[in-house]
Amino acid sequence: MKRILNLLLCAFVFCVLPASAQNSADPVRKSVTATLADASLFSTKPIKKANGAKWRLAYFRSGEYVNYPPSLKATIRGLEALGWLEIVADIPDKLTGRALWKFLAQNTRSAYIELVADAFWEPGDFDAAQRPVARAAIHERLTEKNDIDLIIAMGTWAGQDMVKLGVPVPAIVISASNPLKSGIIKSYRDSGYDNLNARVYPDHHRDQIRLFHDIIPFTRLGMVYEDTLEGRAYAGLDDVRELAKQWGFEVLTCEAPFAVIGEIEKKIMACYEKLAREADAIYVTEHRAEEEVIAKIAEILRRAKIPSFSMQGAEEVKAGILMSMAQADFSYIGMFHAETIARIFNGAKPRQLTQIWADPEKIVLNFKTTRIIGFNPPVDILLAADEVYETR
Repeated sequence: MKRILNLLLCAFVFCVLPASAQNSADPVRKSVTATLADASLFSTKPIKKANGAKWRLAYFRSGEYVNYPPSLKATIRGLEALGWLEIVADIPDKLTGRALWKFLAQNTRSAYIELVADAFWEPGDFDAAQRPVARAAIHERLTEKNDIDLIIAMGTWAGQDMVKLGVPVPAIVISASNPLKSGIIKSYRDSGYDNLNARVYPDHHRDQIRLFHDIIPFTRLGMVYEDTLEGRAYAGLDDVRELAKQWGFEVLTCEAPFAVIGEIEKKIMACYEKLAREADAIYVTEHRAEEEVIAKIAEILRRAKIPSFSMQGAEEVKAGILMSMAQADFSYIGMFHAETIARIFNGAKPRQLTQIWADPEKIVLNFKTTRIIGFNPPVDILLAADEVYETR
């Protein structure tokens, strides 16, 4: 339990300190910055291009995923907080994809930045066959018009495809599950490409499994994953297996597609039914699924009285998963990326700036699930829980 409390103390420090104080207080990030470039050498102050023109931003999205719209909005709000632009209208909650980018382009005012409305690309909705088409469209835009100064690459596929293009202009990779394991960057400390910066949280999966194991000392951990490079990265499979060797628990796996659509739902439900019979705890990995699908997974695990931990966070706990560590909100991530963009426009190469950022996190618990599965949380866990749900 001591490790849990230490982890929570660290999360509390990140939550209450302003960004500038966090940067100076975090010895890990300070040392990383020192090996690359001192971030303080590059201002975040708004400036125009040397020729007096505005910086032009484009948006490249992997497909439709729940974290993408709030991540983009938080980044643009971060730029607003730094004084680079002004959002002149309330952003509708339901907007996503091209519609969201177009709205932001039409409803931001700035002397320094332009969100280019027609500079939006995606390979359909995670349509692998359309990835070469999207890359070709970006290449054509950059070579024929040469009018884009920075690309926001949202998600793993977008980050991978920017690398395939050779990262011809500065690119900021946002919301990629594991940029290192998915081949986007060369290391946590160095993207390997002058024009590339991708936020990483090296111990994200490890921290979650450590916390889960401290609370529920399981011996057989079940998890579902898609057997592709991206799918294994999304699930943190290598990290979990490494911890399993260290701590002596067994990892039981079942393969199912990442995108839970149509007939695929039956495959993922079958996986969780199987693991619920074999494992004594379940790590619910990321799936591109609606809330109702997660609720069905939670019901399977509740019936089997199996403790569960959501990789994704609070929304899945709200849907019935037992517990998770969740981001406090997206503003921290948004400000991190906004400051990175601002420093690039002030002369930094993306590669020079740190990529490491540990999200401010908190414990989330579903009390109804604790009662159904017969789990009585220790008092210190109850006291430490930042969010508690009685739903589903």
